[in-house]
Amino acid sequence: MTDNKKLEAYIPYRRSDIIELCLKDGKLSREDTQTFKEFCQILSAFYHFRFHKTLEIIKENYAVFNPNTDVEPLEEPNLDQYNQMQSKVVEAFNHILERANYVRLSKSIVDKALGQKSLINLQTHVDFNDFDQFLCYYRGDTTTTTKIKKLFFWEEEKTIEMFERVVLLIKFKGKGYFRRKESNSKALDELKFTPGKMYAYFYKNIPKFDIDLLFPNIKTSMTWKDRLLFGVPAVGAAIPLILRTLPNILLLIAAILLVFNARDLIQTLNVEQDQLQDIMPVLVATLSLAIALGGFAFKQYNNYKSKKIQFQKDVTDTLFFKNLANNDSVFQRLIDIAEEEECKEIILVYYHLLTSPNPLNPEQLDAKIENWMQEKLGIGINFDINGPLNNMQEIRGKIEDNANEPEVPLLSYNQQGYCHVIPLKQARIVIDWVWDNAFQYNGKAL
Repeated sequence: MTDNKKLEAYIPYRRSDIIELCLKDGKLSREDTQTFKEFCQILSAFYHFRFHKTLEIIKENYAVFNPNTDVEPLEEPNLDQYNQMQSKVVEAFNHILERANYVRLSKSIVDKALGQKSLINLQTHVDFNDFDQFLCYYRGDTTTTTKIKKLFFWEEEKTIEMFERVVLLIKFKGKGYFRRKESNSKALDELKFTPGKMYAYFYKNIPKFDIDLLFPNIKTSMTWKDRLLFGVPAVGAAIPLILRTLPNILLLIAAILLVFNARDLIQTLNVEQDQLQDIMPVLVATLSLAIALGGFAFKQYNNYKSKKIQFQKDVTDTLFFKNLANNDSVFQRLIDIAEEEECKEIILVYYHLLTSPNPLNPEQLDAKIENWMQEKLGIGINFDINGPLNNMQEIRGKIEDNANEPEVPLLSYNQQGYCHVIPLKQARIVIDWVWDNAFQYNGKAL
């Protein structure tokens, strides 16, 4: 069960659902209903084109960092080009996550996760010095109640802080750094990532204090509790073994002392001289001791390996079914989300300004939209009013296709600071003009 969701700017409904909700509100005439649909359709097409340009920038610059790429560049970029390409990818990444209404996760939260556990009881270590770049965003800071198996049939109910979505971008340092860090070349070959590459991950429903498990350079080990549970039985099993093999151990020690002619010390061990003169008991004692201790060591090693495999399985089960996308596919998913969010925000702002009987300033408009969403859908959101207002001011076009006709924005402010939008038919024309003039060659719109 998930509850106690903190208010965020993300709108958890499809763009088509928001449009339909506005139409069912009953404040538009039949003629305006059709015009509003057309306005939303052109607006969506415009933003799809706009974000497609961002995606092309990412594809062009991410190719050299993509660990899964199957194409080769005609020319390798030089150092300056390499750094510029990295900056463009990071800038675009931040841009689309902010437009998608995701929240930047501070490194302090990640550091805190390294010291606490939610569902998987592991000791973890992440070396942040391995990273050239590290960015993390989340959406949906919630709490959920789950049952955790403790002993046999006993289950404990536990409340866990959860992120509904987590996006991670990591750029690893180059091979030179890891050659200096790792003690041998074999360790470099065993890395679970490629030095110098940029990794992107998109996950769902990740416990806040298990977020450290998302890092590809994570190192896991048993907690002190697991070490005690593993070590105490091992010590308990070793004591009877030592007691059973003690005569053989004493005989072996006495044989070694005989080689060094330490007869006085041999007498203190209470080992009969006849046993030492006959080599067979010594060999049998040595073989028996080796088999007993070797078998015990092998059993304990197998127990340790089984425990380690169980840890790895817990991590794999946690992440495998929660992975939404990796690397270049992450950017495509986020572009779709950002495009949807931008359109939903503008549609809500334009609709409420269009249908409001009274002028509204940004604060009043923000409260009106939040109350409307609560009333219509029963959800609380912290609507981002500044983003859509700025976007609507930037969308400028002509109402009349005349060279002398000035361009007008979708939204403007009067002297009292109240928001004003142009009428619906004119808004549709402006968006259509912007769409038609997206490309211009030889002065002609395409």
